[in-house]
Amino acid sequence: MQSPVRFVVEADGGSRGNPGPAGYGAVVLDPVTGETLAERAEFIGVATNNVAEYKGLIAGLKAARELSADAQVQVRMDSKLVVEQMSGRWKIKHPDMRPLAAEAAKILPASQVSYEWIPRERNKHADRLANEAMDAGKRGRQWEPSASTAVFATPSGPPGDAAAGAAAARAALASGRTRTTDPEAEAARGIAGGPAGTPGASGGGTRGRAAAPASSGAARASADRVQEAADVLFTDGGALPEAQAMLEPCLDSEASETTAVAAAPATPGWGPDMGAPATFVLLRHGETALTPQKRFSGSGGSDPELSEAGRRQAGAVAEALAARGTIQTVISSPLRRCRETAQAVATRLGLTVTVEDGLREVDFGAWEGLTFAEVQERFPDDLQAWLDSPKAAPTGGGESFMAATRRISATRDRLLAAHAGRTVLLVTHVTPVKILVRLALGAPPEALFRMELSAASLSAVAYYADGNASVRLLNDTAHLR
Repeated sequence: MQSPVRFVVEADGGSRGNPGPAGYGAVVLDPVTGETLAERAEFIGVATNNVAEYKGLIAGLKAARELSADAQVQVRMDSKLVVEQMSGRWKIKHPDMRPLAAEAAKILPASQVSYEWIPRERNKHADRLANEAMDAGKRGRQWEPSASTAVFATPSGPPGDAAAGAAAARAALASGRTRTTDPEAEAARGIAGGPAGTPGASGGGTRGRAAAPASSGAARASADRVQEAADVLFTDGGALPEAQAMLEPCLDSEASETTAVAAAPATPGWGPDMGAPATFVLLRHGETALTPQKRFSGSGGSDPELSEAGRRQAGAVAEALAARGTIQTVISSPLRRCRETAQAVATRLGLTVTVEDGLREVDFGAWEGLTFAEVQERFPDDLQAWLDSPKAAPTGGGESFMAATRRISATRDRLLAAHAGRTVLLVTHVTPVKILVRLALGAPPEALFRMELSAASLSAVAYYADGNASVRLLNDTAHLR
């Protein structure tokens, strides 16, 4: 049975006056790759924050339904009010909210939709779209998608345009492909958080709130909670218990978090204690006969063994990891070169090797065993397409980077659930290591071509309870020769 399609919907809305000129934004994302599948935004005239937020939710759910009516959808919003009301934990008291909530509830079956509150700084994409919609409304226009998202975005417009966009998206999903964003356009529009000064980046644009100091994320969160509580009290009919529940974290846990941030040294990466992370130490296998020749060597080739140099590298890295004494579990790709490297380390550490198929290398199809120059000579068009898009697969039924990302992300999540708080050695290949590092950094797909990993090199990713990750790149094999 095929797994159901899954989407993440992030939505936001705001009013410059509350009530005042208002607009919403919503985005449908691929939960594995983070790629944008659809965007919605609209200026709705004079309305309150909460009305605009509900309108954004409705637009996001409709966009997800257009892509796949059977999808499992996780809604993420920074509106505590909307999340709690749609989850059924808070009553809907304001007469303006009831019909909007009822409309949202009818778009998809309740069993297909879940809701999660996220801090406002994690909802920047939808926040930016809402600001763009309000800016367009100020100019007497409606929001229009940029060229880089027009392929899937279907904003308000002629029904034929919306149907065409939805059909294109469904066709892409059916073939296992999703849209790849244009990184330069995304950077210019400030999608991954945006540089300071872009809409949504400062945390003050949509609702006209006073921005907290940029150095204190906890202070911004508290300010947002206070505003949300005010919205509940004055917009939703004086729901005092709900407002109190929203303010309590500002007086307790978030206040202590603010103190912890302020007291910490001004060093990148310092912040509140999230507990022991799950740490994946990423080890590329040692050399094979194909490694020095720089030949494509994936999961569909000859499955070569370690060369003499590769065995020396495996022994040396085993000694280095034994000296550190932090590895608790060893997990390997099923391919021979990784199993041999992993066994050398596990034997030295007194551990056993677990084989994980999801850590295998990409299948390079007809390119297996060839050099880059040979592939360029024999399959120039296919090679160029592969370099241009992560959706393109190597000649002869190879695996695309997009497909590999889905596989490796699922493997990562499964291993994180099984090894919370532990330090695990993953012995794998170039592509899986690059994908794990790329995802941890939030880098675009083309970043895969900007990394170089030497044989038997080490990297590490620590995954924290709040969903963030930190990366340590070692990539030094000089001592392993």
